Amino acid sequence: MEGDLITFTLLALSSIIIIVNPLGATLIYVSLTTNLDRVQKDVIAKDACRFALIVLLFVAVLGAWILQLFGISLEAFRIAGGILLFGIGMEMVYARTSRTKLTATERYESRDTDDIALMPIAIPMIAGPGAITTTIVLMNEASIMTPIAFVIVFISIIISILVTYIMMRHSDFIITKIGQREYRAINRLMGMLLIAIAVQFIINGLKIAFPLLTKGV
Repeated sequence: MEGDLITFTLLALSSIIIIVNPLGATLIYVSLTTNLDRVQKDVIAKDACRFALIVLLFVAVLGAWILQLFGISLEAFRIAGGILLFGIGMEMVYARTSRTKLTATERYESRDTDDIALMPIAIPMIAGPGAITTTIVLMNEASIMTPIAFVIVFISIIISILVTYIMMRHSDFIITKIGQREYRAINRLMGMLLIAIAVQFIINGLKIAFPLLTKGV
């Protein structure tokens, strides 16, 4: 049981951090706050991370209930989530900005708004469909384990948002150290890990939904 918790902890923390992608969120944050002063940037970073944290914790607590309300099985959502994460991982490997994160139109329109912390930085850049899906799937995985597993998911969400906030607060320093080639290399590596996690989500979903077809997998 202890070994299972350690494995689940590594899975939860790595999958949420990868899909939130603190470095990618920081680069978008920098591009959207170029003409703002330091105080305004800090406020936006704090608000964006707070909003994203609220969204992900809300989904963690009520996500399964919402699925039941619409008659969607957790196994179906796990498989669909794995497919979504696979697509995002492929886009990361090929160094393309995921359309589930931020579109060019949203990026352009956000420059004309006073409050960019909520849209598009918090949603969908940090707490996008991928992060929401991952959270629900992990909470489903935790439901068949001990109550400690739920706490692990909550802590993983908090750590991921905290890392994002710290990187945003130190974005000026990070930008001077991270070039485009280095960012693409890191992004591709994270994409490969995300693809592996997505495939595992799909396998787990198939095992429960189609036990006979996946016997021995």
